Amino acid sequence: MKLHFDMASVLQGDYGALFLHGIELTLAMTALAWVLSLVVGILLTLIRMTQSRVATAFVSTYVAYHRNVPMLVQILFWYFGIAAILPGPVQDVLNDYNGQFLFAVIAIGLCSGAYLSEDIRSGLRAIPFGQFEASRALGLNFFKTMRHVVLPQALRNAIPPMVNHAVLLFKNTSLAMAIGAAELTYVTRKIENETFLSFETYLVATIVYLLISLAIMLAGARVASHYRIPGVK
Repeated sequence: MKLHFDMASVLQGDYGALFLHGIELTLAMTALAWVLSLVVGILLTLIRMTQSRVATAFVSTYVAYHRNVPMLVQILFWYFGIAAILPGPVQDVLNDYNGQFLFAVIAIGLCSGAYLSEDIRSGLRAIPFGQFEASRALGLNFFKTMRHVVLPQALRNAIPPMVNHAVLLFKNTSLAMAIGAAELTYVTRKIENETFLSFETYLVATIVYLLISLAIMLAGARVASHYRIPGVK
């Protein structure tokens, strides 16, 4: 039995351009969702630090929801559920301007923000309580204490787990295929359906995912090493 291996057919011409488009969309989705998740994570941490019962209950509920509901379900909920209750003109705009991409970014970013808030919270625990007291003794209010003293250290402490979640977020962008976002997994499936070159097509996608994941991990390791707080292991 003769094996046929035709990698060139899935990398040249229109298929090569389609792969590049899928990679670009995946990277854009990853970057935007990561920024959103970081903002959400910091806000949830600040809300929890107020020590209000209502605030703590809100954050706990938010984190529990996003941890226990599959991300795919959350993406489908945003695209089919939330979109359905929006005004007609807004729906039309979203349909004209790649609403699949936007809803995928929102769903993935909000979900990842729940995990990042726990990472940042763990980073806070590594900060001696005396620094809080010293900041307040110097006349800094709660928000200035968090902004200038506590959060910068907490974020530096939390870099390693945050990098792990960045890789996980990148891989989870593949779930956006379910709503038709033309990211890497979507275009891989499309090319495979048209060429019937399953091995070659999925091999390309596998290599791309692997290389980008390793690049994120390497960049994260360098950032963690650069911003590591002296004396903290």
